[in-house]
Amino acid sequence: MTDAATVAPIAAEGPKRLPWRVATVSAIVEETWRVRSLVLDVPDWPGHRPGQHVDVRLTSEDGYQAQRSYSIASAPESPQLVITIERIEEGEVSPYLAMDVQVGDRFELRGPIGGYFVWTEAVGGPLFLVAGGSGVAPLMAMLRHRAAVGIGVPATLLYSSRTYEDIIYRSELDALAARGDGLRVVHTLTRGAPPRWTGFTRRIDAAMLAEVGFPASEKPKAFICGPTSLVESASRALIDLGHDARLVKTERFGPTGA
Repeated sequence: MTDAATVAPIAAEGPKRLPWRVATVSAIVEETWRVRSLVLDVPDWPGHRPGQHVDVRLTSEDGYQAQRSYSIASAPESPQLVITIERIEEGEVSPYLAMDVQVGDRFELRGPIGGYFVWTEAVGGPLFLVAGGSGVAPLMAMLRHRAAVGIGVPATLLYSSRTYEDIIYRSELDALAARGDGLRVVHTLTRGAPPRWTGFTRRIDAAMLAEVGFPASEKPKAFICGPTSLVESASRALIDLGHDARLVKTERFGPTGA
């Protein structure tokens, strides 16, 4: 899709429906070789809570429309909205957003959407975040919010990536962990590790969750986001370890989100 084809007229919608807004790309951050973050200016954005998402709609010159959902990666305190896009080779939308979009381009979005998979400082902690791949995006919004409000809620992020080069937000996560405010970031690599790597080198499993996470007796708020297989196995393992199922919240993605 070309830049000129990405914006369609905003149709009138019922009062109970979220309006479509035109977002302008103000900056692009190349996170990894296949992932980029789009920093967006969205007029009249009503604000969001960490963990919510938006719908993005692209319209081609012949009127064909494609719509996908993307988690919001920015904190509510940020003046701009950030979404992080992983390129799916056979995808319809992600290759355009992850490769072709340039600063100044525009497209439609609506949101914020969702209220179940949400964490704010009012929810408290401890906070246990489990991510796979680009599933780290909504969890990053939570960590950015935590840092922005300056609260010391104990928090751990367990993050599974294919390789070291595939770790999204790697430098920022290092910086957040170095603040010394109670955040621990733990990585596991599933498809190869660099020399002198001392972290985990396998998929997330029950033993890893027990070693890294908070004890069930502390009643941590757990948020798990990533591929369906990871989400299902990790959530099931936490419950088997004695965690309250009501405190384990999940969000998953699959190949249709491309």
